[in-house]
Amino acid sequence: MVYNLCLNYLQNKEDAEEVFQDVFLSVHQNLNKFENRSEFKTWIYRIAINKSIDFLKAKKTKKRWAFFRMTNLDDLSLPSKVDHPGILLESKEATGHIFSAINLLPNNQKTALVLKTMEQLTQKEISKVLGVSEKAVESLLSRARRNLKEVLSKKKDRF
Repeated sequence: MVYNLCLNYLQNKEDAEEVFQDVFLSVHQNLNKFENRSEFKTWIYRIAINKSIDFLKAKKTKKRWAFFRMTNLDDLSLPSKVDHPGILLESKEATGHIFSAINLLPNNQKTALVLKTMEQLTQKEISKVLGVSEKAVESLLSRARRNLKEVLSKKKDRF
């Protein structure tokens, strides 16, 4: 469950494995802080989401510094490589475009969309994980789908 969430969030097997280990290290170290205010599963999901977001932020910071050190802008290539073991070769490129578009969403929309579509959680479960109302989840999902549709249509127009 946690590995799949990390993999769906990060779209890279090695990154997902690294964050997966960090999640369970954090769970082990903070087990005494779990207060039973939510389900144990919900608590672990929240840790996995936070660790995934932190990992992406750290990775983005590294890329930003690498960009400034670059001398030739022609060498700049956007990361569209997706290392997701469940994807067939024929659809890997299309899936890469979709994941790239998902990565452009604000974190709260991306998280709600990943939990709903890839983890197949209910809106009630998502509301517990995110700590928001079910109406807020409905709104996040609606905005995420609208924004995703807009981004994908712009990408389609470019090809």
